[in-house]
Amino acid sequence: MSALPAPAELTFRPLAETDLPALLDLLTTTLAGGPTGTRTAGFFAWKHRRNPFGASPGMVAETPDGRLVGIRLFLRWQWRRGGEDGAPVTAVRPVDTATHPDFQGRGIFRRLTFDLLDQVADEAALVFNTPNGNSLPAYRKMGWQELGRVPVTVRAVRPAAFARGVRAALARRPAGPVRPVGEDCRLPTAAAWLAAHTGAGDHSPLAELLRERAAADAADHRLAVHRTPEFLRWRYGEAPGLDYRVLTVHRGDELTGLAVGRPRRRGPLAEFTLADVIVRPGDRDSAARLLRAAAHESGCDHVATHLSPGTEAADAALRTGYLRAPRTGMTLVARTPTGPAPLTLADWRFSLGDLEVF
Repeated sequence: MSALPAPAELTFRPLAETDLPALLDLLTTTLAGGPTGTRTAGFFAWKHRRNPFGASPGMVAETPDGRLVGIRLFLRWQWRRGGEDGAPVTAVRPVDTATHPDFQGRGIFRRLTFDLLDQVADEAALVFNTPNGNSLPAYRKMGWQELGRVPVTVRAVRPAAFARGVRAALARRPAGPVRPVGEDCRLPTAAAWLAAHTGAGDHSPLAELLRERAAADAADHRLAVHRTPEFLRWRYGEAPGLDYRVLTVHRGDELTGLAVGRPRRRGPLAEFTLADVIVRPGDRDSAARLLRAAAHESGCDHVATHLSPGTEAADAALRTGYLRAPRTGMTLVARTPTGPAPLTLADWRFSLGDLEVF
């Protein structure tokens, strides 16, 4: 893949550790404070350096006087396709992209993207993302395939407050007093729970649950993330400033289900974003108990999640009050580093945690 012409006065080079302060400043200038409200070196290190799938490659655009005016990073990810071999599919996801307002419209975003695609061509089989409506046209022009919308399923916990919030959001007007987020959540933190339950080796209840889940999922030919105790601890337990909580169900001493989500602000509403639901194969009862607990114990106005077709949680959705929300969801796009990806939306089995922007 040939590099694109660069604006003559700019240098395009790999991201260096010494760029971090300027990088955080540029991200804050263009994208505000991110999911935690503040761009910090600790959050960047967790996301881009301690990721169990590997450190994130990045490119920057720099002026002759050393000013950073463009940033592009690819977050490393790994999918696993079911079947006889269960081979991992190495992937990257474009994230944390910014161009300074004074330099927008000059091809920097495109140049950084194709430079990074060249960089990962020999190591990543797949590039995927969920662009918003503003950036989707640019992705199409750069060769991404639009695979469809990943739907969101919602349960209204406080129907009156939820209806008022939705009407206010659609009308773009204030919805009255905004309730604090997280204060009413009775669920234990993911940080504490996962720290206590992921260091006991292969015979811990969590490890056994995940092992049973992985064995059953091997028969599913869709792409999915292979969940291990180490991955869950990094993704949900160690995320700085993201208030993930844990829900569990047991039969006696047996752990039969685990779910993870976080209270967050969604416009005027308090939303519990249910990121992951993991149960023993065929255990729809445990899935239903987790879905009900997310509504009753999160302290939020509603629960939002994605329940992949054919999973126990999707089968339990209707009888626990969860409905697919119309005109919502994330648009999935994908490609290989060198061209189109031969995939459809039906080739994936997502949790919301796989696609959540963090």
